[in-house]
Amino acid sequence: MEKDIISPDLQNKVSDILVRHRSILDVMTKLEETNSRINRAIAKSVTHCGCISINASKQKLPTNDTSTFSESKDCFKEHVEGELCDNCKEIVEKEIGNHMFYVGAVCNTLGINLNEAVSKELKTIDTLGVYSLL
Repeated sequence: MEKDIISPDLQNKVSDILVRHRSILDVMTKLEETNSRINRAIAKSVTHCGCISINASKQKLPTNDTSTFSESKDCFKEHVEGELCDNCKEIVEKEIGNHMFYVGAVCNTLGINLNEAVSKELKTIDTLGVYSLL
């Protein structure tokens, strides 16, 4: 039996309490808004709090054609320096949770099981590995 990756409680709770924004158009725009709020919270962690900084530059490709995948992976940087402080982490987590609420709402509106969608994606990643991202 396949275990739940994401608790079905999320999708059930969304179904129970989402009243005002049930239209797919409302849900789509709320999903975009919550995505923007995640980005804003991360930006404020840099510009207001300063617990993290972003030091971005062009990604350097491996120069050796025989590099292994893990060696190639080590060449690419995340561009984030530092760690989120407890306050910023709490805010980003809250925004991600809110975003997941609206992901659940999209799934409910379209009759998609969120856990099944994530399971299928994980199977694709397991099967194709790095090639699933092309």
